[in-house]
Amino acid sequence: MSTSTPRPLLGCIADDFTGATDLANMLVRGGMRTVQSIGIPSAESLAELDADAIVIALKSRTTPAAEAVEESLAALQWLRDRGCEQIFFKYCSTFDSTAKGNIGQVSEALLQALNSDFTLACPAFPENGRTIFRGHLFVQDQLLNECGMQNHPLTPMTDANLVRVLQSQTRKKVGLLRYDSVAKGVNSVRARIAELRADGVTMAIADALSDADLYTLGEACADLPLLTGGSGLALGLPGNFRKAGKLRDVDAAQLEQVNGGEVVLAGSASVATNGQVAAWLDAGRPALRIDPLALADGKPVVEDALAFARDAGQTVLIYATSSPEEVKAVQQKLGVERAGAMVEDALGKIARGLLDAGVKRFVVAGGETSGAVVQALGVSLLKIGAQIDPGVPATISSGDQPLALALKSGNFGGRDFFDKALKQLAGGAQ
Repeated sequence: MSTSTPRPLLGCIADDFTGATDLANMLVRGGMRTVQSIGIPSAESLAELDADAIVIALKSRTTPAAEAVEESLAALQWLRDRGCEQIFFKYCSTFDSTAKGNIGQVSEALLQALNSDFTLACPAFPENGRTIFRGHLFVQDQLLNECGMQNHPLTPMTDANLVRVLQSQTRKKVGLLRYDSVAKGVNSVRARIAELRADGVTMAIADALSDADLYTLGEACADLPLLTGGSGLALGLPGNFRKAGKLRDVDAAQLEQVNGGEVVLAGSASVATNGQVAAWLDAGRPALRIDPLALADGKPVVEDALAFARDAGQTVLIYATSSPEEVKAVQQKLGVERAGAMVEDALGKIARGLLDAGVKRFVVAGGETSGAVVQALGVSLLKIGAQIDPGVPATISSGDQPLALALKSGNFGGRDFFDKALKQLAGGAQ
């Protein structure tokens, strides 16, 4: 009998760190043993990649389009070399992108590399209030451009019409797979895709109002070489592999317990994270705010934060989360890129200092912040465990001295997320 590691079935490319974790969480819920790599995995980590799905986390959401395409194509080649049967390009459920991309450009490049002429684009995630109707993205009951995302410091979303947004990012024709086709089931979706292809459409925004719609889309697109969207679109993919007899019957969410100190680090300026920080402060728990202007002035912000955590005698929150008005004021003084980079760098250094002081469990809010923290901690591979809140699982880093991490997209989680995450990371598998 061969002892070689089974090849992964699904290969995923995510445009940020928490987005990758969100997707991995969805796949684990569907019964796929999933690992997440921070960047393209090294040769040394290959032995630990016994999984049904591999999610490669890039930091390509806000990089120049050409750079995002190059990194994504390199990730694709690595996944194809491992034998992945289908590729999934994951972006945020609020279709986060700059005025210049990168969703359309990366999707176009991946399609070309796979010699494919069609894919869906569906960021819907109904469980977290993201739905698409007639091509327009809603967040709860508000259009995308009215929900607060229009104030995002890096990817302000000012248009809810995703067909129009995606068309501005690609030379290929963009169409719409409307809700009425989806509601009629798998065969209806396949028939509509055939019509769109015949009309020269290469990418189609897919309406989705419920999880049932996402299962329908996933089943209908089982044979497409590439799918793109939010983690919700991945709901139906494990079932495709299960029907084909390719999934093993195991507990995909099982994780070991990690002992050690704990901390909460927040860098996101989203509405959800602002609420989570407020809940922590309202409870009277110790917290320290990072001031970007103090960082710019060369003050010992990192050293002060480490001293604060050391002297508190209990779990602390260290945060740079601010209101949209405060963020804009800082950006006007420091510049958008400099302000963000300084905060990320500081929180990464704080995380590293806390690790050296014995902290082993980290709850991190914000995609960019999570990327900076995992890099500072030297984490390159994550095993994905049980869900904490929709879109956010517990994770354990690989290696001889594992760390427990909850990496949260800024927009995700309830007001009590920090407490829930700390409890789950302390308890191991749930």
